[in-house]
Amino acid sequence: GVLATLVAPNVFSNVGTAKDATARSQIEMLGAALDAYRLDNGRYPTTEQGLAALWQAPMSEPRPANWRGPYLRKAVPLDPWRAAYIYRSPAQESRGGFDLLSYGADAKPGGSGEDADVTSWQ
Repeated sequence: GVLATLVAPNVFSNVGTAKDATARSQIEMLGAALDAYRLDNGRYPTTEQGLAALWQAPMSEPRPANWRGPYLRKAVPLDPWRAAYIYRSPAQESRGGFDLLSYGADAKPGGSGEDADVTSWQ
């Protein structure tokens, strides 16, 4: 019991850090897949087409001219807090052609610590 009391706080504090690192890694991976999509099709998928366009050719307009996917080895993952990543194109925050983010543990914009947003532009 004493050992658990000493070890548990350290283990649980590292879980938040690991989830943040996982979200950053997944955002980088999704960003690379989005760039490959753009190279093939001349544009990023629209917000409405979403990240699903990396796994299956979009059926909505504008339809991709040269879809060569899937651009991911597996279906689009959820973030480490089991929520869908937020994707916007055209970008509202970043200087690139898209915004990609997770709202963190609280699933709300903003926050600090484990509740902080993880974004593609910071």
